Amino acid sequence: MTGILPRLRTSILIISLGLSLAGCGYNTIPTDEEQAKARWGEVQNQYQRRSDLIPNLVSTVQGYAKQEKDVLTAVIEARAKATQVRIDASQLTDPDKLKQFQDAQGALSGALGRLLAVSENYPDLKSNQNFLALQSQLEGTENRISVARRDYIEAVRVYNTDLKTFPGILWAATAFRSNKPMAEFTANDAAQTPPVVKF
Repeated sequence: MTGILPRLRTSILIISLGLSLAGCGYNTIPTDEEQAKARWGEVQNQYQRRSDLIPNLVSTVQGYAKQEKDVLTAVIEARAKATQVRIDASQLTDPDKLKQFQDAQGALSGALGRLLAVSENYPDLKSNQNFLALQSQLEGTENRISVARRDYIEAVRVYNTDLKTFPGILWAATAFRSNKPMAEFTANDAAQTPPVVKF
């Protein structure tokens, strides 16, 4: 009977400690960090989806607009550069890495925009069912990228806020010292300039 009582007290102490840690926000930082990493995975997934669509789009346009070689080459090169810039979850605290990724994806977006603008000059291309389907998929993917980026930005905001506010700041200073704030996407320079409207 005397051996049971100390084990019972130890069990009660362990359960109480576990409940108090769970109730005081100990799990918040790692949970929010994992959520932000998962959101980043979705951002990468959507950019990869866009990248996978590009070869088919380029080959379809190439069949109709062979003289637009410079535009097609620019898209292919931008895609190659964009797929070379990779960020894994451990690099999300490095704003320079995220900026490199964002710049590479922005260059690809610009090249794709020029490619789609060129297609306006080719009525046969604009009426091609394959091109229309690819263009529609690309537009849908751009929307998904926007949503994934928004979700990532929100998850990072929650995580970074937890590192700076009570009780998270206590846990960040003790148990989670190695956790650093994550970088967010920033608006590119073009987004800072209002569009010029001409009538």
